[in-house]
Amino acid sequence: MPIGRLHVVTDTRPGRDPIRTVSAALDAGAPVVQVRGKQLTDRELYELAGRVAELCAAHGALCVVNDRPDVALAVDAGGVHVGADDLPVPAARRVLGPCRVLGATARDVATARSHEAAGASYLGVGPAYATTTKSGLPDPLGPAGVGAIARAVQIPVVAVAAITPARVGELLAAGAHGVAVISAISDAEDPGAATAALLRALEVAAP
Repeated sequence: MPIGRLHVVTDTRPGRDPIRTVSAALDAGAPVVQVRGKQLTDRELYELAGRVAELCAAHGALCVVNDRPDVALAVDAGGVHVGADDLPVPAARRVLGPCRVLGATARDVATARSHEAAGASYLGVGPAYATTTKSGLPDPLGPAGVGAIARAVQIPVVAVAAITPARVGELLAAGAHGVAVISAISDAEDPGAATAALLRALEVAAP
């Protein structure tokens, strides 16, 4: 399955309405939604993922569940994204089977190549820039760091962290296939318009 260039990650912080934001993003043409809810219970994550998977199916978009292959299979999502502390890529691939999308986080060339060899479909690479959405991250890689990883693998690289439309061009020029965003859409007064702006920037910058 081709990997879309814009990955919209759900914002489940208190006071947020992830379904409203996802609906607006999908209406604007977002091709991928990643369901992420670190602080949610299993039941809450399952219910959120199920609703997002239904919305994605109605829009012809890909639904990916962060961390949890079991939840992804339970809601018939299109795939999973695993991080450094989650199920290892080879194990996640065994759980998912050969057909579903498997994203994996990589912050260096060696890890990226290992994930690719183990069956990852794409790589989430970052932090591209400094962000406050997720704590405990290493120093930003910048476009040069993202590009170094992109040149080392054959699968798509999706840049993560503090992405704005103004930064899309330099990331794609460095070799990124696309970008993943949370705040750029969830913090926007009009999430649909913010999605459209990112999609336009990606279209202009795409090789």
